[in-house]
Amino acid sequence: MRKKILFINFGGLGDEILFLPSIISVKKEYPDSEITLALEPRSKGVGTLTGIIDEMMFADIKGKQKYFELFNLLRVIRKKKFDIVVSSGSNKFISVFLFLTGIKTRIGYDSGKLSRILLTKAVLLNKNQYAAKMYHDLVRSITGFNTELPEIEIERKPCKSDTVLIHPGVSLMSIKKGMIKTIPAEVWAEVTEKLADKGKKVIIAGGPDDKEVIETIERLVPCEKYVNMYEKTRNLKELAELISGAEKFLCSDSAPLHIAVSLGVKTYAIFGSTDDKKLIPANGRVVPVKAKNCNCPLRPCLWERRHTTCETLECLNISSDDVVEAVLEQ
Repeated sequence: MRKKILFINFGGLGDEILFLPSIISVKKEYPDSEITLALEPRSKGVGTLTGIIDEMMFADIKGKQKYFELFNLLRVIRKKKFDIVVSSGSNKFISVFLFLTGIKTRIGYDSGKLSRILLTKAVLLNKNQYAAKMYHDLVRSITGFNTELPEIEIERKPCKSDTVLIHPGVSLMSIKKGMIKTIPAEVWAEVTEKLADKGKKVIIAGGPDDKEVIETIERLVPCEKYVNMYEKTRNLKELAELISGAEKFLCSDSAPLHIAVSLGVKTYAIFGSTDDKKLIPANGRVVPVKAKNCNCPLRPCLWERRHTTCETLECLNISSDDVVEAVLEQ
């Protein structure tokens, strides 16, 4: 009998990509299963990167109508008659929500005594590891497969030697929430010009969220020193294809980082307040670029100790020379 399996993972696009290994492992265990993913509308682009998801359901849990959205999602889930539900997140409400779905097998993180009563499998949450592994802990009881890295399905482009593809931006939502996770636009412009002067074929990419930083690069760097692919990629899949053809990829702590990881492209990522050990695999293919002389005792602080970055941003005191040195030496 074909199993209907529901995955619930609310978060940004990067979170959805990091969640893919869990879905892939379960699909390998149940190859004839029907996979549904419930997520936030802002992250729907993950569907262009894989064919493993048969259906997506959306709930805008960050909006003003979040309780209505969740109620409507619950109503739809109950009608679908799923066999298994796997949900991320450590909120105590999640176990209640999963219980109300009426699904027989309910898997989530152990958030206390109530979760151990309402879930059929309450999984210990271990945040001190690569996030893809953290999510994968959820499905170990229902699959013998272990998918370590995200896997995406695209048409890979031939690798062009001496190319450095730069995706400098981060999501506007993170900026609006006071989470500064990358170096200033002027520093990105310096990096672009210096890499070009070192003989690298520099390509700039980005989408609507990256308008400000791209415009700064356009204003400060002569256009003949780089190829401007800003808004030339129409969706996430086309961006992934562009990344696949680069010899090296330079980016911020954002969703494109996790795309590059899935493609195995040599990647250099700017890290400030977030913990690189939790966001990139320790396989040598991804190099975290961090401030050399940051003495902040709270670093990394974002998510663990605070929900916004501080005003000093000492952890992002990374010069353009530091970034160029990292890209050229490793």
